[in-house]
Amino acid sequence: MASRANHLVFLGCGLLCAAALVFAVASAPSAAEGPQGGPAAPAASAPAAPNFPVASGARLAGDDKQTRFILDLDRKIEFRAFPLADPYRVVVDIPQVNFQLAAGTGSAGRGLVKAFRYGLVMPGGSRIVFDLAGPVKIANSYVLDAANGQPPRLVLDFEAVDRTAFVQPPAPESRPELKPAISDANTSSNTVTVPPVTTAALPPVAVTDPRPLIVIDPGHGGIDNGTQSGGETEKNLVLGFGLALRDRIEKSGKYRVVMTRSDDTFIPLNDRVKIARTQSAALFVSIHADALPRREGDAQGATIYTVSDKASDAEAERLAEAENKADAIAGVNLTDEPTEVADILIDLAQRETKTFSNRFARLLMDEMKTSVRMHKHPLKSAGFRVLKAPDVPSVLVEIGYVSNKGDLEHLVSETWRNKAVGAMAQAIDAFFAKRLATAGPAK
Repeated sequence: MASRANHLVFLGCGLLCAAALVFAVASAPSAAEGPQGGPAAPAASAPAAPNFPVASGARLAGDDKQTRFILDLDRKIEFRAFPLADPYRVVVDIPQVNFQLAAGTGSAGRGLVKAFRYGLVMPGGSRIVFDLAGPVKIANSYVLDAANGQPPRLVLDFEAVDRTAFVQPPAPESRPELKPAISDANTSSNTVTVPPVTTAALPPVAVTDPRPLIVIDPGHGGIDNGTQSGGETEKNLVLGFGLALRDRIEKSGKYRVVMTRSDDTFIPLNDRVKIARTQSAALFVSIHADALPRREGDAQGATIYTVSDKASDAEAERLAEAENKADAIAGVNLTDEPTEVADILIDLAQRETKTFSNRFARLLMDEMKTSVRMHKHPLKSAGFRVLKAPDVPSVLVEIGYVSNKGDLEHLVSETWRNKAVGAMAQAIDAFFAKRLATAGPAK
């Protein structure tokens, strides 16, 4: 059995590597115009300034033929801008910025821009994503010096084009890399260069510690707020819950714990799975909070999801689709993993993992229903990408609905959170007690 398991894991790793190679070729953006001002900056650059640049205002001007975006800053910055199709977006990568914009900024569009969002997308890097009414080209993009009482400004000019012009691929030498490589437009001593992403590049855990390792995955983060209601955002609610769960688990001394994120940082779905696999996790728990569209009525209570190719119901399918598209919020859709590779991985390596995932889900439901309100159908399944590690038992827990007034009151309550965290900790103990008794060490 051990030999077979090792063979499957080895095969799974090889297939994942192949999938990563295919993705690297296929995921280049369909069109791009780099900012004016010169070639890309070299990888080696000056250290980041001690204080992050501040964005104090943002506005749109123009019409459905030409639209201008202006971002007011306290200093000049570097940037990289490129458009993406399906859906039409423009992505602007900038160094990490302290956004001090008025509430609601970006929710209302103008001209070619339906709306825009902004936030931290990785340590040291921020991103602005424009949702477009149709295909555009970036006619001009530059940073202005402070002058005539105006602060330094980042300016982008969008012009309407047809789809043929939009999707025409750029020359290889001008295609931007999908990493925070910033051009040297109007560089100055205050310029900050974004470092490479390092969030998922965690070293493998030391094998000298025999305790099972649990990965806690607070959903969303950074530029991706998740669901929102009553001034509360899903990303903040689930981060607080995840940190409380981590503290409770670590306090027992029985387990090691790794967080996919412990602050307001955007982590792509694939990287969350990589963290679990790289760390040889024995259990992966993703924490979310749902919201039901108003036209679909009301729902309440916690729901526990496991992975399945076929959704257990329409609501599970809706939620999985929304969560799987979360990467598109950051401007680059990372969902294009070859179907045949995913199918092989699931068929060969996830059968036993699915059994353990389902077992933990049932234990978790039994513990949680004694202390917190559960959904009328608390166990569901759907094709969540974040649950598809072939060798790590995984569940996704929607701890409640931010769209439900009662659930939202619970989600912001420390008393309720302590009860829910306690129930999860009990389920984890029961899961590993039974698994270690029947199958030996979890890893």
